[in-house]
Amino acid sequence: MASSSPSLFSQTTFITITSILLLLLSSLSSASTSNTTTHPRPFKTIYAFGDSYTDTGNTESATGPNAFTYVSHLPYGSTYFHHPTNRYSDGRLMIDFVSQTLSLPFLPPYRNRNADKSYGVNFAVAGCTAIEHSFFVKNNLTLNITPQSLGTQLVWFNKFLEGKGCIGATATPECTAVFKDALIWVGEIGANDYAYSVGSSVPSKTIRQLAINTVTGFLQALLKKGAKYLVVQGLPTTGCLTMSMVLASEDDRDDMGCVGSVNKQSFVHNTILQSKLRDLRKQFPHSVIVYADYWNTCKTIIKNAKYYGFNEVFKACCGSGGGPYNFDLFNACGSSASSSCPNPSQFINWDGVHLTEAMYKVVSDSFLSGTSSHPPFDYLLSRKQQSG
Repeated sequence: MASSSPSLFSQTTFITITSILLLLLSSLSSASTSNTTTHPRPFKTIYAFGDSYTDTGNTESATGPNAFTYVSHLPYGSTYFHHPTNRYSDGRLMIDFVSQTLSLPFLPPYRNRNADKSYGVNFAVAGCTAIEHSFFVKNNLTLNITPQSLGTQLVWFNKFLEGKGCIGATATPECTAVFKDALIWVGEIGANDYAYSVGSSVPSKTIRQLAINTVTGFLQALLKKGAKYLVVQGLPTTGCLTMSMVLASEDDRDDMGCVGSVNKQSFVHNTILQSKLRDLRKQFPHSVIVYADYWNTCKTIIKNAKYYGFNEVFKACCGSGGGPYNFDLFNACGSSASSSCPNPSQFINWDGVHLTEAMYKVVSDSFLSGTSSHPPFDYLLSRKQQSG
């Protein structure tokens, strides 16, 4: 009897320990399953449109806009990806932060035929305009060397949708299935339209009317096909870009220290765009249309730059020429004459026209979690959750 007790004790102990381990593993497995169920992805896909502020690779050095022809080379992409990705920044763009916030992969560019597009597609094109390219050709506005416009992106999107059975201009069951769990993100579009017409005989009022009408028509086309959840960005404070500061007269400044006439142009554009969005909300009451206020968000950041960690508001991190702006249009970022700052996170401007990853991060946080979206982005998420 004495010799059998230790054996019985060992067996009992082994069984007890095994049982505890099994319970722990079962508990961990349940917790993991519970977390997945409790925090599902609000959207299954994102479809993005816009210009170089949103483009994740539909253009490259050889096809990019005037002067900025080195996007396929370092130091573009150096901060986050550590190699160029044809994004016009040192790292991630706003749409990248949107994807990460919604627990989705980075959006592949439409032109990448080999990419996995099951989680969405990016149709944005650097240098792109809202107005059709033929308008610029007709008016001899030769700065516009990018043949694609917002209309091109709509053509691409429709072609993509056809592959999913969504054909035609109205909301068929196939289209409804595509848009049910899709977020439509329309990045800023229209800044290039104004830039390409500078110094021409075409009035800015004409550009504004044509650009806004084009954007409105684009949004209507998506809504008629069944788009349910849309975010539409306004124009940023384009007068605060390094290139604007260099080219404009020094007596043309506003309370931000930026080019007043250019900022006013973007502000008026945004005011009219918001009016059009209000009309669309009435026309399509079952869809959620959010306006992302880029202009006022940038103004807040610029006026409180130190608070957001920015030491350089107007100077380009990557450029040439030194001085207060470090910008030379003929020796832009990536050229042999240019160099990049070691601390891009302290700069707002990356290459004189495009922003740093750090700036995009602050702006995207304000759009997604702050008070810069109208209605708030949380409202869009709650509407999505209610719909299932």
